[in-house]
Amino acid sequence: MLKKENILLVDDDIQILELLQRHLTSMQYHTYSAVSVKEALYILKDTAIDLLITDINMPDINGIQLIKYMAEHYPDIPKLVVTGFPSIDDAMSVIKSGATEYITKPFTKTELAEAVKKSLEGAKPKNPIKKVAPREQHGYGEMIGASAAFKNVVEIIERVKDNHATILVQGESGTGKELVARSIHYSGKFARAPFIAVNCGAIPENLLEAELFGYTKGAFTGAYETRNGFFQAANNGTIFLDEIGNASMAVQGKLLRVLQEKEVTKVGSQKPEKLNVRVIAATNTSLDELIEKKHFREDLYYRLTVVSITVPPLRDRMSDIPFLVDRFLQKYGVEYKDRLVVITPDALEILKRYAWPGNIRELENVVQRAVIMSDGQVTAKHLPEQVKFRIDFPEQPLKPLRQMEKEYIEKVLIATGNNKTKAAQILEIDRKTLREKLK
Repeated sequence: MLKKENILLVDDDIQILELLQRHLTSMQYHTYSAVSVKEALYILKDTAIDLLITDINMPDINGIQLIKYMAEHYPDIPKLVVTGFPSIDDAMSVIKSGATEYITKPFTKTELAEAVKKSLEGAKPKNPIKKVAPREQHGYGEMIGASAAFKNVVEIIERVKDNHATILVQGESGTGKELVARSIHYSGKFARAPFIAVNCGAIPENLLEAELFGYTKGAFTGAYETRNGFFQAANNGTIFLDEIGNASMAVQGKLLRVLQEKEVTKVGSQKPEKLNVRVIAATNTSLDELIEKKHFREDLYYRLTVVSITVPPLRDRMSDIPFLVDRFLQKYGVEYKDRLVVITPDALEILKRYAWPGNIRELENVVQRAVIMSDGQVTAKHLPEQVKFRIDFPEQPLKPLRQMEKEYIEKVLIATGNNKTKAAQILEIDRKTLREKLK
């Protein structure tokens, strides 16, 4: 009777695969075989595997890459490496990549049995995973960070926080442009005055002018009363205009007048109203390109960029990731778990390595999901696939039909334990034809 453990064998050498399969079957283990890393990943996707045994040297993608991939995507599966390089340095490299054990070629059946036993026993957790010690928090206002790129932004904020100079905040989506605007407002002497945030991309174009500047009774259908707009609400304080590039040319014209004359005119009115408002605008698109396409006024652009702040993407301030992770763990740990949630060193290393195309917003979403899925400790298995180690397979060249047939016959023979009768049945040919093809 077979044991419950399923062992996946990966080696491009058919003879080694057959030897491993024969030895392990005699030890009452159930085996799956793959002649490449790509084939191994297909098996892992749909099969419960208890142990991986892999060679190191394989064409295209080697065993080290498979070990690294599995260490993050399948951290609970032990990994036994079969290597022909018995040096101490090579052994250490294999273990550091995530392998549980390794044996060198040639090996005996007894050595294999002992290595398999040690690997399976090593998969059982004996001690709790080390936790990352809490870090001292670094930041400014609601912003978190300590990198040089972060400090450059803070330096500009310090210079503009106490005056009403118009500011344009630029940066990719998710970098925290609104946090920069809030830090400018709430860290300066106007902190007690209103801060009004407006997403110009979220308000329909035909309503944006009325929402920004207000309207008089009867100015348009549905205007049953005179109402102030966001600019009037922000008087003596700060208005933050996010996605300013989405404003229509008509709205841009009125914005220019606000910046030049310090006054606004309600829709439907001829009477201007004096205001004292600091304008902070933000964009994640190139206003230069919009100007070239005649979609943005050049004179408004120069009025908005009295001071310009470029918020760096997260990939340019990777050293800030641990501080951001700590903040999000604290925030969502209290919200979802009513306690502090911690993260393991391995999981944090994964987050520190990923490029974060969605910037801080993407990092926050990943940590939020991980906290929900964890029981108080975030590990690698709680992180989404896209942030973990990836294997980029080279594009396979087109092969002759005869070569494809040969490789498939070899694959079927491995899967059937070299049982030619079963292989012939699967291939739907007779044994005589199979023998001829094997020759």
